[in-house]
Amino acid sequence: MTARHLIRILSLAAALGLWQLLTALDVSVWLRFEQFPTVVDVAREFGERVGSQAYWQDLTDSLSRIVTGFALAAVAGVAVGTAIARSRLAADLLGPVLEVLRPIPAIALVPVAILLFPSNEQGIVFITFTAAFFPVMVSTRHAVRALTPVWEEAVLTMGGGRWRVLGSVVLPGALPGILGGLSVGIGVSWICVISAEMISGEYGVGYRTWQDYTVVDYPGVFVGMVTIGALGWLTSTAVEVLGRRVTRWLPRTESRTDAPMPRRSPARRPRRAPSGVPAPESLSGLPDREPLTSTKEA
Repeated sequence: MTARHLIRILSLAAALGLWQLLTALDVSVWLRFEQFPTVVDVAREFGERVGSQAYWQDLTDSLSRIVTGFALAAVAGVAVGTAIARSRLAADLLGPVLEVLRPIPAIALVPVAILLFPSNEQGIVFITFTAAFFPVMVSTRHAVRALTPVWEEAVLTMGGGRWRVLGSVVLPGALPGILGGLSVGIGVSWICVISAEMISGEYGVGYRTWQDYTVVDYPGVFVGMVTIGALGWLTSTAVEVLGRRVTRWLPRTESRTDAPMPRRSPARRPRRAPSGVPAPESLSGLPDREPLTSTKEA
């Protein structure tokens, strides 16, 4: 275990210890902790729910919704973003509509999803798709437009066509920006899918968390929050690991703290001058000679 891992574990332990202390002492100074469950209460409730079938059913439903919506958004976002960046016609046709829809929060589309789709399941997937689509699309569009045109001209000069340019230059060059959009999109998707489950869902972690709140089961509420945080962290880590795998050809930069210290080369001995020739460093120590005077002036 490295020092960094130890620091992270201690940081998490300190946060849990502070939570336990504030709730056990019923601290109420502006922030009211007397109604909060303690860490022990949440851990006990979590242990009971992990052993039930309903917990895993909710977890499976939420994961299936997030994976389906995010996968569709990743494909559509990359395709639409590339088309808008590469084609004026696509930018004129799709750009104005998307720019009007982009500021609308995905959770505000819940009434539209209820009216549009025949089932709540499809509506929640649609909201998840919408939440992840716009970050991926915008990141792809900016990444493609930022590419150096010299690469494309080189492929065209060697006889490559548009599809060759797209597969060899555009997508590989824009891949770091696309991965950034995917990382943002997965986080926004979790926010919206949980909110949609709370509003119109029948199963899922968000639905169960809201039901626990309505029956004043606060340990159950915190179990849902911990589950949502763990699922979000796992999916975000999976996206980052996948991004590192597909971009192994990119140069990696190490931080200053992690980079090894450069080794000092041993000091070199000064060269010995040939016999009869003074060394360069000895010339600097010679006194300045007075200018020669002619014999006539003497």
